[in-house]
Amino acid sequence: MSIPNLENCKKRKIWPKLYDFNTFCEPDCPISPTGPFRDNIRLFLQQCAEPEDYKVEGMSIWCTFLVIESKNFVVPLYTIEEDVKKSVRPFCDLCRCNGWSHNFVSKRKYHVIIPVESEWSQKLEDGVCDLQTHLLHGLIHCNGFGHLLCIKGREGGSKYLCGREIMDLWDRICANLRTRKITVEDVSKKRSMDLRLLYGIAYGHPWFGRWGYKFSHGSFGVTELIYIRAIEILRAMELEKIIQDFSDTNLSKSMKQIIHYYKDLSPIQLITFKDLLRFMLTIRSCPCVWKKQSNTSTTTSKPPINIVLRRKPLVKEKCMKYRNFGSLVGTMDSRWPTRRLQYAADVIVDALKAKKEDKHSQEGMTRQDVRDAARMHIGDTGLLDYVLKSMNNVVVGKYVVQRAVNPKTRILEYSIEEFGDGVIPVKSEPESETVLAQPHVPGADVNADVVYVYENVLFNYPESELVEVATQAILDCKHFVKEWPFRVENDQLLSIRCQVMPNWNDLQAKSHRKAPPGEIIVLPLHASVLELKQEAESALRDTYCMMERFVVIEIEHMENLDDKHLLCKLVESGAEIFVKGYGMDINSQLRYEGGSDNWKVRCECGACDDDGERMVECDICEVWQHTRCNGIHDADIVPQLFICSGCCDSLLPGKTETHQKFESSDDLLMIPAAIGYGAEVAEPFFPRYKSLFLWFSESAIVWWYTE
Repeated sequence: MSIPNLENCKKRKIWPKLYDFNTFCEPDCPISPTGPFRDNIRLFLQQCAEPEDYKVEGMSIWCTFLVIESKNFVVPLYTIEEDVKKSVRPFCDLCRCNGWSHNFVSKRKYHVIIPVESEWSQKLEDGVCDLQTHLLHGLIHCNGFGHLLCIKGREGGSKYLCGREIMDLWDRICANLRTRKITVEDVSKKRSMDLRLLYGIAYGHPWFGRWGYKFSHGSFGVTELIYIRAIEILRAMELEKIIQDFSDTNLSKSMKQIIHYYKDLSPIQLITFKDLLRFMLTIRSCPCVWKKQSNTSTTTSKPPINIVLRRKPLVKEKCMKYRNFGSLVGTMDSRWPTRRLQYAADVIVDALKAKKEDKHSQEGMTRQDVRDAARMHIGDTGLLDYVLKSMNNVVVGKYVVQRAVNPKTRILEYSIEEFGDGVIPVKSEPESETVLAQPHVPGADVNADVVYVYENVLFNYPESELVEVATQAILDCKHFVKEWPFRVENDQLLSIRCQVMPNWNDLQAKSHRKAPPGEIIVLPLHASVLELKQEAESALRDTYCMMERFVVIEIEHMENLDDKHLLCKLVESGAEIFVKGYGMDINSQLRYEGGSDNWKVRCECGACDDDGERMVECDICEVWQHTRCNGIHDADIVPQLFICSGCCDSLLPGKTETHQKFESSDDLLMIPAAIGYGAEVAEPFFPRYKSLFLWFSESAIVWWYTE
């Protein structure tokens, strides 16, 4: 069991092994394993962890104690070994969504977990591997491929650890134990901003890029080329051009003030959107350092940064500004027409009026109550949920719809107030979701300035489809990966990647998957051919479920060599060999991490494999495609019967003006009427992504866009 602080450690009869949190798993601290991950993890558990006296769901647990003496507490790092054959989840959905469906099923998985701080002194319970509350949760297969599932610092609720410290620890563990590839799905946010978008523009890579994570694959057909060009387009936007484009909008004054404020504040010239965001993030991350630099500056026209950063917005002087729902509808990005949205708002107001007229009721209506009352007139619950989200401090007819937390029940409730002669009342006490009547004050809050620029430039840019498409393309790229090349620093060792020859006709007939990655083996420099065969056989048997009885009989290009022949004269470290043998269980259910289902993905956006996004299967051709590409909102229920547009066209008599002819479902290219980016013709990717293709000249980047 874990220990929360150092004083409790000193009181124990047996002093546990303690390791420094900030240096743990650095080279030679505490171990320096030289083998592949499957061997290194065992060495780690033997020397750096203590076995727990209990199990969760039949899985063994070890705990490593990491101390931060300056804060007088100990962090428990748990390692849980999961036997795949006994697991209720033998296959890996994360491997499937990251393009590793073809990997053989590994025999063991290792969960690396730091629980939330409130559970540091408690035993782990069943279901611990499914929780989303951990400060750290990584999953590594025994072949060295793994996934970072969860990382949470202070933004995620930690009192002591920040995300950077936890990520540093995770990266050191992966490097020390010699993992091969680790993926991460980056959906991290800060102050409502997607960090992969914010950091992608400011630094050219996501937040995880600090540790070497790079583009793995995009969703909705976004390729690496599209991703790179989308980032370059947004980074290269000139600040003066942004001011000019916003000049005819109601955001013009605030946008101009913010940009000029930070341009004047910066010691270097800020030209592009990239320069502005990077400078703002620099001030936000180290304001104290920036104060000193600013105070020593010889420029007299700039106000001292210590005064500017300490200035707080005048919260007490804020007033409430109400919006007319009819005007608000025009700004909504909705799939419902305006009249439907207005009708839903009227129905909601009628329900609130009926509640207010009830003399026996002194309170408002909960969201569920409003929803149930409105469903008497509107059956589309998705429409009601969409309108209810925007119903706060809005005017519908002669009523103001408001929502607030009931102090007694602590539940969010809706209410209405009537006003006469068209006069909108002003509240003296603003709520959490107020709209400020006063102008934005640049420099009063750097975080607020970053959010303001982020939201308005990227999501409210006036009449620029290019910015919209580039922004969406980056948001559709959530999967990143880091690879550690396997190297052996010891000159007396050979590291070889061992691949099984795909010479089984039965296996080839059953599957068209690409070959799985080879397995790493490490041998002494003067090992023989026989020792190579034995080590390859042992490694494959120890790692993969379908190879428990595999026997190596020969090695390609070494068939005529004597088993006593030395390898140092034949192969070099880092080489790849192919072995032949028998005993592979090709009928095993535990063959591939993606499972045995050979389901087909062919979406009009260009996706040909599962990318982790929501999909729907056509009931005729049995081809899967994205719900978003077919106009099905994430909040909507997938219809019980779904027929793709290609099959619909083939069923409709007399309709011959299709763009393409399909001979089979394998050649099918979906052409839905409504897709995420509004493309109007059938192509292997969204036509609007053509806007992201760049022509490079000696002097500048020329944007080329075709409608």
